[in-house]
Amino acid sequence: MFEVICVTFAFFFGLAVKQVGLPPLVGFLAAGFAINFFGPALGLPEESGDILKYVAHLGVLMLLFAVGLKLRLGQITQPQVLGGALIHFGISTTVFTLGLALFLQVDWNTALLLGIALSFSSTVFSAKILEAKRDIGAFYGRTAIGILIVQDIIALVVLAIWGGQAPTPWALGLLALPFLRPALHWLLDFTGHDELLVLMGMLFALVLGGMGFESVGLSSEIGALVMGLLLSTHQRSKELAEAIWALKEVFLVGFFLQIGMSGLPGWGELAFALAVGLVLPLKGLLFFFILLMFRLRARTAFMAAASLTAYSEFGLIVAAAVLPEWLVPLAMAVSLSFIVAAPINRFAPALFDRLERRLERFEPSKVHVDELPTDLGNARILILGMGRTGTAAYEHLRPSCDRIVAIDADPYKIDSHREAGRNVLFADVEDTGFWRGLDVSHLEAVILAMDSVEAKEFAARALRRKGFEGPIVSHALFEEHLERLKSAGATQTYLTMRQAGMGLAQQAARSIDLDLAPSEEGGT
Repeated sequence: MFEVICVTFAFFFGLAVKQVGLPPLVGFLAAGFAINFFGPALGLPEESGDILKYVAHLGVLMLLFAVGLKLRLGQITQPQVLGGALIHFGISTTVFTLGLALFLQVDWNTALLLGIALSFSSTVFSAKILEAKRDIGAFYGRTAIGILIVQDIIALVVLAIWGGQAPTPWALGLLALPFLRPALHWLLDFTGHDELLVLMGMLFALVLGGMGFESVGLSSEIGALVMGLLLSTHQRSKELAEAIWALKEVFLVGFFLQIGMSGLPGWGELAFALAVGLVLPLKGLLFFFILLMFRLRARTAFMAAASLTAYSEFGLIVAAAVLPEWLVPLAMAVSLSFIVAAPINRFAPALFDRLERRLERFEPSKVHVDELPTDLGNARILILGMGRTGTAAYEHLRPSCDRIVAIDADPYKIDSHREAGRNVLFADVEDTGFWRGLDVSHLEAVILAMDSVEAKEFAARALRRKGFEGPIVSHALFEEHLERLKSAGATQTYLTMRQAGMGLAQQAARSIDLDLAPSEEGGT
């Protein structure tokens, strides 16, 4: 009965909120509260809460492992990441502590712990949002995730001080993990591409990272993240992340259901959640201005701040360990912050476009080195997005054209392309500032190879507004995306899987001298 109720409620609530433009995770939160209310009458077993808590924990570990696969250790030590996280933590904790102690008459120790819990931003929410937009590798996405990692480390220190969770002497053995990286990479190569790859991902995330770190007195969450980091430099890290994607998503449904099932709130808990909810925009504004201090452009600071504008599940972990009586009001605050932050993140690019002139007034005169404007030179062909599709297009064109330039928003990916001799530049194609000063007069053709259909639409419209009249060629994963891309200005669109199938058929036909009937070649 447990799985029947959970799956049914999660699906229909998730489907309902999707119809009004909210991400399904908001529906999963609502489903958790609904299960909490209706569950006993429907015959929900008493042990359901413990089962769901276990499933939720697995989901968090798998998510953090997947995030680690897309990170680089060096980004955590960057000034805007380390400095931004520490400055925001200090200011937020001070403000929340003083507010709770003075206005709610909470004792100072409790106020300090609540202030610390509310200063964190949600790793799960931000990672989910960035994954959905395919922006974890983008500069602002890497900045946000790096700040979240620093916050998670702070949370571990808090638990060690107040909760008595000090690491054992055996934790020093983890310093040897970097030396084991070659062996871990060999294991990934040796595993292959079938279901063993999924099991290997679970082994690293749940066993070596989760249970391994927990056994020496450290956080299983940090363990899963570290194991992902150790594999992030392997050429098959993206394949591994994609292999565990569906499993991770299913487990994470349990995480959001668990928050909703943490308890039914009373009026006092609701009042607390609404009060801290009103402060939520200030949390984002503080991140925005702090990141500007580190010479990030206004759009980068805005997008990163939007990703960090939600209260954290780590606050719930801290509360469960040292403030159990505050767990329900904090769970309500976290739930409300997700509901508020989800639409903000969905419409963040459009929202920045509306506020751009006002926000750019605060932008430093000298911007961050990764945010410098891009000059396309005399390129004839522009490729936007340098994942597998964009790279294949670049390599196919390179023997025939030496005037190709590509754009990507992932600084680490750009470094590897440049090492391979490709002309790849840094820019965010959804940044109106990038397009404003761009000279497209030499361009003859543009290929849209990004993952996000929204980014493709934005780029196509920006090119047409700049007066570009040449062909814009794009691929799409789903048929319903084709019309959107054509309406935005794309002249040729291809369904990726259909085109791949037609290519296979053509190769087979050539090998047996078979004349194929004329077709549309998969394009429109």
